Amino acid sequence: MFPSYDLFIHPMYLVELRKDVWSDEPVPAKLTYQKRKYDIDVVYRGSHIRKFEKKSYHVMFHKPKFFQGAHEIHLNSEFKDPSLMRNKLSLDFFHDLGVLSPNSKHVLVTINGRFQGVYLQLESVDQDFLRNRNLPNGSISYAVDDDANFSLISELDEDIKTTLSAGYELKYGDEYSEEHLCDLVYNINTISRAEYEKEIVKYIDVEKYLRWLTAIVCTSNFDGFVHNYALYRNDETGLYEIIPWDYDATWGRDVHGRLLEHDYIRIQGYNTLSARLLDVPSFRKRYGEIMKETLAHQFTVSYMKPKIEALHALLRPHVLRDPYVSDIAVFDGEPQVMYEFIEKRSSFLQQHLKEIL
Repeated sequence: MFPSYDLFIHPMYLVELRKDVWSDEPVPAKLTYQKRKYDIDVVYRGSHIRKFEKKSYHVMFHKPKFFQGAHEIHLNSEFKDPSLMRNKLSLDFFHDLGVLSPNSKHVLVTINGRFQGVYLQLESVDQDFLRNRNLPNGSISYAVDDDANFSLISELDEDIKTTLSAGYELKYGDEYSEEHLCDLVYNINTISRAEYEKEIVKYIDVEKYLRWLTAIVCTSNFDGFVHNYALYRNDETGLYEIIPWDYDATWGRDVHGRLLEHDYIRIQGYNTLSARLLDVPSFRKRYGEIMKETLAHQFTVSYMKPKIEALHALLRPHVLRDPYVSDIAVFDGEPQVMYEFIEKRSSFLQQHLKEIL
């Protein structure tokens, strides 16, 4: 059974919220869960998804301040994913490969007495994310646009960046966090080829990055190479880890919900950091080992099918009631779309393993 969240937004504030979908100014509201009321602020979330009929929401808790161990949560409509499962399956897949990944779960949302359908609750990547995992304190920066490409060159205008922290928004940190981030981008690009293997490990947890690279290449989220991630700098080690975010455009469908070709993403992936790491023979060999192991065990129909079938069965009764789902036959056909993608994608990656081993 999925949790049910009842939101009440005063009609006056609802008008305010709907007046400008691009506004980041939240409005006050109340959330009721298991007969307990919470005072919250709520605002639309996302970029292009704000235009969708079924909105996604960013919810911040005030009284009480914490809800399920977090000060804020995200409610994603998954509007363009006909399975409503891809984001969760992807984030769980990253976790299975040993990558820090936000928790997620499906919930049922009602606003002012009207059922809005099935949503995916996403854990916010912030100080609570670290605390709930007993991780060392550290800074967290969000990749908010395509300039978060680990390069000195802007993805947006193909010119030299005016600041090395371009493309990022500091979510949590201190007065040194931006300086650390600029140092990271600078060193990714300027350490010599001869010194790269020895020096880059002072800035990046390379093993974790290669595991992230394996997961994104398998699931094929094109935007994720320069967007859709957060960076966590562990204050104890001084090393950065990369955390995935918004992975609905995966498992055989793109960001518009269209079928995605299995060979769309090359095995080497993209972005400057990936290219520089894979230029180092020992890192490239390790990436090949992780990829080979993943293709043998986790990225297989036999591994994913029980997860997909179980989640599909749990979702189906609620999807039938979702006012934004128009064709249940499409939902019912999505597991097969995923199985075919896994088989074709795995075969493609197997054929290209020789390029990295």
